[in-house]
Amino acid sequence: MKTTPLKAALLTTFLAGAVTNAYAEPEKFVVDDEHFSMAFEVMHIGYAPVIGMFRDIEGSFEFDEATNELSSGQLVFRSDSVFTNHEKRDEHLRKPDFLDSEQYPEVRFELTDFEKTGDNTGIVTGDLTLLGKTRPVEVDVTLNKSDKYPIGHKDFTLGISAETTIRRSEWGMTYGLDPALVGDEVKLRFGFEAIKDSGFF
Repeated sequence: MKTTPLKAALLTTFLAGAVTNAYAEPEKFVVDDEHFSMAFEVMHIGYAPVIGMFRDIEGSFEFDEATNELSSGQLVFRSDSVFTNHEKRDEHLRKPDFLDSEQYPEVRFELTDFEKTGDNTGIVTGDLTLLGKTRPVEVDVTLNKSDKYPIGHKDFTLGISAETTIRRSEWGMTYGLDPALVGDEVKLRFGFEAIKDSGFF
């Protein structure tokens, strides 16, 4: 079959686009603090779990749209923004028994590795810094959707869900373990949207 100039041009354009996509560089995404939830759950005296959240966060990371992979990111939580819908309990959580917010105002998670486990799932490995101690944590991640936002800012946006479980005693937070008033295991769940950094943030 004879290749016309038009067909040749179209083929060249297609191949160039394929090569570009295959070698696309990861791009920076900034967490949208208006669409972010970080919940924690810990058992109280064996009766029922207490569920709380952090309300003040910021973060960014790199995302490769071609490979659907995350890289080199961080999330930072203001420890004094803890909220469990109980004022006295929240005040206690900010004290040295727990978060010690005056001395350690930030809880920080630094992404160090990402391993794909499916088309839109993976395991993020990162360093969690809490109470001045840094330890590795693995987080199960689902990349929900990446597309141009249909309303509002209309920028390209990635939606993520993630969860993990840690033992707070590994960071030196031992209040209430003996006797068993507050559980050691803390379940963490994240859900957020992140906007591709266009250089105007």
